[in-house]
Amino acid sequence: MTATAPTVHVRLRPTMLSDLDFVLGVERDPGNLPSITPWERTQHEGAVRFPDFRHFIVEAGAGTQAAGFVILQGCRSPHRAVELKRIVLQRKGEGLGRACVRRLKQLAFRDLHAHRFWLDVKAGNVRAQTLYASEGFVVEGTLREAVRGEGGYESLVVMAMLEAEYAQRVAAGLEAG
Repeated sequence: MTATAPTVHVRLRPTMLSDLDFVLGVERDPGNLPSITPWERTQHEGAVRFPDFRHFIVEAGAGTQAAGFVILQGCRSPHRAVELKRIVLQRKGEGLGRACVRRLKQLAFRDLHAHRFWLDVKAGNVRAQTLYASEGFVVEGTLREAVRGEGGYESLVVMAMLEAEYAQRVAAGLEAG
C-alpha cells in the first residue's frame, strides 16, 4: 500500500504591482532559472494589467505567505485556448506544484470555460513533465530548439488537456470539478 501525501491547499490571489519584486526574486532564484525563461519587470506589469492574462500570487499554508506565482494567457481567446504560461514556486517537493496545477485546471475549465488548456515545458524538465502527465496532460509534440538559453538552444514539449478530457477526470473523481 502506498502512502498518500497530505492534501496541500493553495490560494491564488491576483498579483499587484507591489508584488513584482517578489515575483522577480522567485523567478531569478538559481533553483528556478534552469526551468524557465525569465521576464523583465515590464512584461510582468503587462501581464498584471492586460485582460487576456491572469497573473496570480500563490499562497499556501495557514497564513497569506506567498509561495510563488502563476501566469495564464489566452483568457479571452475566441478559440477558448488558455495557456499555462508560467508556474514558479519557491519550495519544491511539498505538493505545491500539484495543488497549483489542480487549481489552475479548475480555473481554466470551470471559470474561464476553456476548450483547451495547454503549456510548454523545457524538454530537460522531466520532473514537471511527469507532474503534468500524472495530472492528465497529453504530450502533443516537441518544438525543437525553440528557446535560447545560456547553454545553447533548448527544446520545448507541448502538453495539453481538452475540456472533454477534464470532464472525464471529474466524472472519474480525479478532479474536484
